[in-house]
Amino acid sequence: MERNSSGIGINKNKQMVEQLQQYGVFSSKKVAEVMETVDRALFVADGTPAYVDSPMAIGYSATISAPHMHATCLQLLEQNLQPGMRALDVGSGTGYLTACFAIMVGSQGRAVGVEHIPELVSSSIKHIEKSAAAPLLKEGSLSVHVADGREGWPEHAPYDAIHVGAAAPEIPQPLIDQLKPGGRMVIPVGKMFQDLNVVDKNLDGSVSIRSEISVRYVPLTSRDAQLKGY
Repeated sequence: MERNSSGIGINKNKQMVEQLQQYGVFSSKKVAEVMETVDRALFVADGTPAYVDSPMAIGYSATISAPHMHATCLQLLEQNLQPGMRALDVGSGTGYLTACFAIMVGSQGRAVGVEHIPELVSSSIKHIEKSAAAPLLKEGSLSVHVADGREGWPEHAPYDAIHVGAAAPEIPQPLIDQLKPGGRMVIPVGKMFQDLNVVDKNLDGSVSIRSEISVRYVPLTSRDAQLKGY
C-alpha cells in the first residue's frame, strides 16, 4: 500500500532506490537504473522530503505516489516498456512516471502522459524539462496532454503498457480497447477497498485480470469532482 515506510533520513535518490531494493520491493536492474536516472526531487516541491517512501500531495486533490509504488508498477510493466514500445500514463500528475516510461521505451518508442488538470500538465512539463527525459520531450517521443484519462489517448494507441495512477471503480473500457494484444495495464480498482490489478490482453484479444496487492489511491474521477475534493 502507499504508506510511510522506512525512507526517513534518505537524502539521495540513489540511496532511496538501493533501500527499496534491500527491502525487497523490487529486483529489476532495469527499474533500478531508470529510477536512479530520473531524480524524484525534480518532481516534488522544493523543500519537501523527496526521498521519503511516502505519497505526497501535489495540489488539486492529487498526489505523487510513494517511491515503492512507482518501483512496483515499473517492475510489473518492465517487459512492456522495452525500447520502441508505446506507453500511456493515465493521471500523470507530476510527470515522474511518464519520464521513467519515456527513458525505458527510448526515442524510437512513445510515452504519453494524460492529466485532466491543466496546471498539473504545465508543471509536469517543467519538471520533465529539468530531468534526464528532457531530450525525449524535446524530440516528441514523450508528450503530456490535458484530457480525461478514463478515455485514454487514442491518437497513439494501441499501447504496450498502460499505467493508471488513480483508483477506478471499474476498469474503463476505452483503456482496455487501447491496450495492444500482448500488452499489460496496471490499474488500482475499487472504492473504499482497492486492489492493484494487472490486466493482460492476450494475443487473441481476450483479457486476463489478477490482483497484485491491496493499495490506497485517490479516485479516478472527473476534473470537476476532483477539484471539489470528490
